[in-house]
Amino acid sequence: MLIELAVGDAYGAGFEYANEMIEPYNTVERYIQHPRHTGVYPGRYTDDAQMSIAIAELILCGKQWTPHHIADHFLRAFKRDPREGYSMRFYHFLQQTDTTEQFLNTINPASDKSGAAMRAIPIGIYPTPELVIEKCTAQAKITHDTPDGIAAACIAALMSHYFVYRRGKKAELQAFLMAHSPAHIWQYTLPKKVKAKGWMSVRAAVMAVIRNDNLKDLLQDCINFGGDVDTVATIALGAAASSHEYTQNLPEDLIMSLENGTYGRAYLMKLDENLRQYQTSLPTT
Repeated sequence: MLIELAVGDAYGAGFEYANEMIEPYNTVERYIQHPRHTGVYPGRYTDDAQMSIAIAELILCGKQWTPHHIADHFLRAFKRDPREGYSMRFYHFLQQTDTTEQFLNTINPASDKSGAAMRAIPIGIYPTPELVIEKCTAQAKITHDTPDGIAAACIAALMSHYFVYRRGKKAELQAFLMAHSPAHIWQYTLPKKVKAKGWMSVRAAVMAVIRNDNLKDLLQDCINFGGDVDTVATIALGAAASSHEYTQNLPEDLIMSLENGTYGRAYLMKLDENLRQYQTSLPTT
């Protein structure tokens, strides 16, 4: 799931709020350079994948999901590998924050944007919806302690869980998610292009996952929404990677041209394998 979500993130990074790039370049053949975000070069993932890595490492380390441990993983993931792609405010916050205590004492968690949802996919490996919601709520509260911020994160994690544990067919996905999330999230009207609100990204991702059946078409469909498309693609591809109804046909060129530094492609593949092994060790009830 991590390699797929990172490809979705890196591919979507070239189109984020750059709707003019979609029609001529959304071919799912290669990564493109964003016209304004020149610090994020083609094939380089952004905050979506980096924070998903932090969550995956937290899962695998076996520590309790306390605010200190969660925030510590977020901060360490950034400090060891600083990269652009975060919102400017949060990027500067991470740059200026030296300790976990400083992080927790100075963060303003009153956000309903998509940051907690974009990193939630690995949490789907926990064996029950209740445990997924518990873990996901804990991580969301660190930065997105609002009803909609938490709900969006839990929906993303539950979508991943649904496919990991084969809870049903993808046509029934939304009914499952609605049964475990606030009703009002599903009553919002999705705008013509996805904006920064967390519910927008997860609603678009759910819609795209249901109406496609292979990862290549799914990735293209996520970008066609316009707006915050790297987050939509991160969530959708990370979840669909575990679906037995999906053809796993991401172009090899996208996988092989994904960055492969210390925390790049090979590291993501290793984390994926470790998560699979961890998941099989968990009780199913």
